[in-house]
Amino acid sequence: MAQYRKPIPKKQKQISQGLQDAFDTTRGNPNQVVNPNESQTGIDFNRGYELSKKGDTSKSLTIGIQDLDESIFYYFNNVIKPFVYQNGQRRTVPFIYAAPERWKSFQRDGYYRDKGGAVMLPIIIIKRDSLEKDRSVYNKLDANQPNMYGNFGITYNSKNAYGNFVALNNRIPVKSYNLTVVPDFVTLNYSCAIQTYYMEQLNKIIESIEYASDAYWGDPERFKFRAFVDSFQTTTELTAGKDRLVKGTFNIRLRGYIIPEVMQKEVTALKKVNSKSKITVTAETVTNINDVP
Repeated sequence: MAQYRKPIPKKQKQISQGLQDAFDTTRGNPNQVVNPNESQTGIDFNRGYELSKKGDTSKSLTIGIQDLDESIFYYFNNVIKPFVYQNGQRRTVPFIYAAPERWKSFQRDGYYRDKGGAVMLPIIIIKRDSLEKDRSVYNKLDANQPNMYGNFGITYNSKNAYGNFVALNNRIPVKSYNLTVVPDFVTLNYSCAIQTYYMEQLNKIIESIEYASDAYWGDPERFKFRAFVDSFQTTTELTAGKDRLVKGTFNIRLRGYIIPEVMQKEVTALKKVNSKSKITVTAETVTNINDVP
């Protein structure tokens, strides 16, 4: 005979959590629990300190490794714009990323070839080698409970609209701020190779890259990171039955930062706060109450 078990009533907190709908359905509801004694994330946080971003069009700030890679490509293609003169014509030098298949073929043949098998010259090839954490800059102290944030002010919105009443009464509106955790600072190292037909062409490309070193590279509308180019190595190869090949190699050291899009950051980080409201109470006094009509 099965043993009868008396049902245990739910706590008020469990009932409330069962009635909650997640605003971001892809991430689920962080308030839901696996068992009564343990949260789903295993991280202690106070939902009372967080404001809902429902109706807010601003997106959560995320910066990934791809953003750092794209900053280099943007700077080469839109600022440095390397070019050479060949057969009396000005030719833009393509700047490409060395995928594993391309890099293997490049190391085996010594050339980069297009889909038709033709040698592509001149060309600049880049490959990311390593990512190192930079602890010389400040950090968030603890990923599970971040202690340092950056804030970005929000202009007037539907709940805090600008109007004549506000202007005439010199009313200071309550301002809203979006907060994001302090990023992790990293240093990325890239290996680059330049291939041209003549030394004169290689010299022009090296001059343009060397001049751009120690500057902030990237799209001004997005993110910019400081890049360093310390040295260049040049060689000339003459092989029987093949064209002259002039090579140049250099390394790029990019100092950047990363804010990943992870659940851990979404749960623990403050996302939105309001400024303090100010209430002024004035008092009026009457010297002779009998004179008041």
